Amino acid sequence: MITALIRSELPRMSGSLRKVGELVLADPVAATHGSAAELGRRTGTSQATVTRFCRAIGLDSYQQLLIELAQEQGRSEVVPSPAALGPRIGPGDDLEQVIAVVADADLRALRHTADLLDREALERAAQALAGARRIDVYGVGGSGIVARETQARLFGIGCAAHAWTEVHAAETSAALLTPSDAVVAVSHSGATREVLDPLRLAAERGAATVAVTGDPRSPIAQAADVRLTSFSGETSFRRGNFGTRHSVLLIVDCLYARVAQLTYERATAAIALTAHIADRHAARPRRR
Repeated sequence: MITALIRSELPRMSGSLRKVGELVLADPVAATHGSAAELGRRTGTSQATVTRFCRAIGLDSYQQLLIELAQEQGRSEVVPSPAALGPRIGPGDDLEQVIAVVADADLRALRHTADLLDREALERAAQALAGARRIDVYGVGGSGIVARETQARLFGIGCAAHAWTEVHAAETSAALLTPSDAVVAVSHSGATREVLDPLRLAAERGAATVAVTGDPRSPIAQAADVRLTSFSGETSFRRGNFGTRHSVLLIVDCLYARVAQLTYERATAAIALTAHIADRHAARPRRR
């Protein structure tokens, strides 16, 4: 959805572009009425600024922005979305409000990520991983948790996947990659040096590279062959990487499912060979 895209890009916009974005988000319906010059006057900017704003969010023209907003408004009238509770959790809010705010933020982030997920990019990424001899997954901090989750999913369906959450180990592994290999780099900001350096090294070695990031214009996104973009479900106490975790895992799950589908025989054989392990360990009596 176009408003989700604007919301995700807003923090990276300069003052004048940000004014245009804030007005569009404040009243998307009103923004569809009038010219670019009129929108510029309403925001205290100019027609040229409105045009630059459209290009900053990946649109060719102001007319395309109007079409996207009108289409989104049409969808919301057919399928009403729940009232947005907003990201704030105040010190006086009860537990029901806390749960409602967190759940609403996560659900909106998941919807936005699913709606705007680039299908062609996802297919390219899945094809690269399905055919890879070996897969490196890079991530540090909160993204390191996602990197390990990605590795666990892919490893469970027979992929030779390894998660690297320390930069020296990641670069050592990257230096040994070949054009037969693939990389998944996870970074919410898209600027984490500990992820960017091994990603670039892997690209130099000829490996296929996939970026999973919240910023499609970030250095990591630009350095990768394929980029997949997540959207954040932020609240008062969940910012940045914490707010986007569920959206990133949605992308990882879609990628995992498509890779499993593309490698059906290998994936099902791996699942069959390992399905009993968790049950067997759960059944063991504990030693006193």
